[in-house]
Amino acid sequence: MRAAVIEQTGQPVTVRDDVTVLEPGPGEVRVRLHASGICRSDLSTIDGLLPQPLPAVLGHEAAGEVVAAGAHVRTPAVGDRVVLAWIAPCGACHHCVRGEAHLCTVHVKAGWARPRFRLGDGTPAYGMAGCGTWAQETVVPAAAAVPVAADVPYEIAALLGCAVTTGVGAVCTTARVRPGSSVVIIGCGGVGLAAIQGARLAGAAVVVAVDPAPTQHGPALAFGATRAVTPDELPATLRSLGLSRGADYGFDVVGRPGTIRAAWDHTRRGGTVVVVGAGGAEPEVRFSPAELLFDGKQLLGALYGSADVRRDITTLTGLWRAGRLDLAEMVSATMELGEVGDGLRRLRAGGAIRLVLTLA
Repeated sequence: MRAAVIEQTGQPVTVRDDVTVLEPGPGEVRVRLHASGICRSDLSTIDGLLPQPLPAVLGHEAAGEVVAAGAHVRTPAVGDRVVLAWIAPCGACHHCVRGEAHLCTVHVKAGWARPRFRLGDGTPAYGMAGCGTWAQETVVPAAAAVPVAADVPYEIAALLGCAVTTGVGAVCTTARVRPGSSVVIIGCGGVGLAAIQGARLAGAAVVVAVDPAPTQHGPALAFGATRAVTPDELPATLRSLGLSRGADYGFDVVGRPGTIRAAWDHTRRGGTVVVVGAGGAEPEVRFSPAELLFDGKQLLGALYGSADVRRDITTLTGLWRAGRLDLAEMVSATMELGEVGDGLRRLRAGGAIRLVLTLA
């Protein structure tokens, strides 16, 4: 089958037609993929910012159809339409039994340990984040294949695998934004725009979207931001809104030390700062012990939007169906697998909301 493979960090992605997917083992399913998102986390993996065993089939945000199931799989069934989740709850570990499914690492570790694919020369290849969705088929734990109704188009369902679940969840589940509050969201890519929609759903009165690219301001306003500004314009904008002390909530959806620090600086004392962007392990963010204590702010991590995918993907699908969550307009372009290199260049240049590969 065809798949987009990276063999070394920093090297171009190669679309190959000699890749084989392994058969599903006990508790696993094989999924024929129909659509997969291109995410900045994929770029971070290519650049080596996010760790990943190599060689690997990239991609971690997708939807498809179950075509085979291993032993002991009760759900999903062959023929089901599913969203792939890159953090899937095992249901039995310390975090799962405490209601912290987004912190479960059982299947994540298995994805690191077990290759899902084999290249034409026999070399084993891994799936990015245990998924590997830039391929025509993949094998994942059954818990990572979350059924969705047949009326959800694959291109829309794919976004529920990462961007929308992360962005909406960061606002509604991690931060629990209160109605009437003020919110600053730094970063207006796909996850940032989902966070803006989450703020609208939560009833925030003021939603200030921040991005250095003016081309991202229009989409931010269309999805529910009340203001869209560059980083340099943010301080004056907050003063003009009567928020000189800062917003109630600050979200960093970039994952860099400077943007995390900016989210902190533009959140009021006693407010909540949420780190959503996937950053690397090496950069450090500096806070003084005095400000951590006396500013009284909460600093939260929103890994995967604190989601339990068994619950939240169904909830998000319902919101989409009710017209309260706009997913179709988040797809800025669709392209075939052979065009993934062009998609990565567009994403790296900025301006793309969400690029979706069609794989069937």
